[in-house]
Amino acid sequence: MNNQSKSKAWVWVPSLYFAEGLPYAFVMIVSVVLYKKIDISNSEIALYTSWLYLPWVIKPFWSPFIDLIKTKRYWIIVTQLIVGASLAGIAFSIPTDSMLQYTLAFFWLMAFSSSTHDIAADGFYMLGLSNHDQSWFIGIRNSFYRFAILFSQGILVILAGQLENFYGNVKIAWAIIFGILSIMFLFLAFYHSWALPIPQNDKNSQSKTAKIIGKKYLQVVRDFFGKPEILLIIIFILLYRFGEAQLVKIAPLFMLDSYESGGLNLSTSEYGFIYGTLGVAMLTLGGIAGGFFIARNGLRYWIVWMAIAMKLPDLVYVYMAYSQPSNLTLISLFVSIEQFGYGFGFTAYLLYMMMVSEGEHKTAHYAICTGIMALGMMIPGMFSGNLQESIGYLNFFYWVIFSTLPGLILIKFISINPDFGLKKD
Repeated sequence: MNNQSKSKAWVWVPSLYFAEGLPYAFVMIVSVVLYKKIDISNSEIALYTSWLYLPWVIKPFWSPFIDLIKTKRYWIIVTQLIVGASLAGIAFSIPTDSMLQYTLAFFWLMAFSSSTHDIAADGFYMLGLSNHDQSWFIGIRNSFYRFAILFSQGILVILAGQLENFYGNVKIAWAIIFGILSIMFLFLAFYHSWALPIPQNDKNSQSKTAKIIGKKYLQVVRDFFGKPEILLIIIFILLYRFGEAQLVKIAPLFMLDSYESGGLNLSTSEYGFIYGTLGVAMLTLGGIAGGFFIARNGLRYWIVWMAIAMKLPDLVYVYMAYSQPSNLTLISLFVSIEQFGYGFGFTAYLLYMMMVSEGEHKTAHYAICTGIMALGMMIPGMFSGNLQESIGYLNFFYWVIFSTLPGLILIKFISINPDFGLKKD
């Protein structure tokens, strides 16, 4: 890599992917904690925040049309400004009587802006760097994306908990948090308007009409749904995380809920540390370990063991719901085990989608797979809160264990290339 090229990329690659990870974490993770702290019911939280997955579900179907209007650089800056404005809207809405309706509207706006930002940022990364530089910075961009999740789910939530204690008012504390985030994101937008390069090939497709692009993309979609065993592939992608899709919505609520309601009664700061810092670190380590093992023996060899490693640790929630431990070290250990297993097993899931996407339209087909994956998270999450309130935490976590079985059983029927994932000498 040219040293000058490398130094220029350091100016914008880390900050761009930090900015990409933040709004996703705000929408999918921080919103759940916020609504729990202001006493919204579990069924409402799970339903409303699961609907926020929708922009990521349909993202593959509008991504080809981004190029028709302006450049990817333009979309990055505009969507960051919209995210900043949405955060400000949430900050001003939290103290109001119609807090739930207003904040949900701003979270929706943020979700659509964030999913559009993902399209533009990933495309810009390929335009702004040479192939060699892209390979060199892939680990950097992923690390800063992960740091954004850690910052949001961990550091940010811990700070919110400290402010709750300082002010004695949950709404004031969270309004301050979102106000700070708004200023930070607006700064990121203005920073990137200066720091992002202007690649010569970053142009809107004026020579292509929506009809031409639509016709081409329709062919890409036809090719995807024409793949052998496509129905089985779609069902597997939807069901592999059927149990975990429900667990991920209810686990934070269980951690924060009172003993009387069957929860663990953690403070906001305790949750932020256990789930947001320690949990994210173990999730990342699990993903790294998964990649290492698959590189040695291939996806087909490891997928069953990885699926078991992902699903079996869900039993820790059955135990915690039964015993309601108050020992933070023990809770931290259980969450660490579950998150490591989740990261380990999720690696196989991602690589399976990459294998399915192999071919002429690899990028577009992978985007469709991720849309189906998001749908597989959205639908189970929508009914999980209502189910939990109906049967209680303990029975709900038993149900989660049962819900992991379809994904395990389907592995027997899917086709996997025996060489896929193996490290090439």
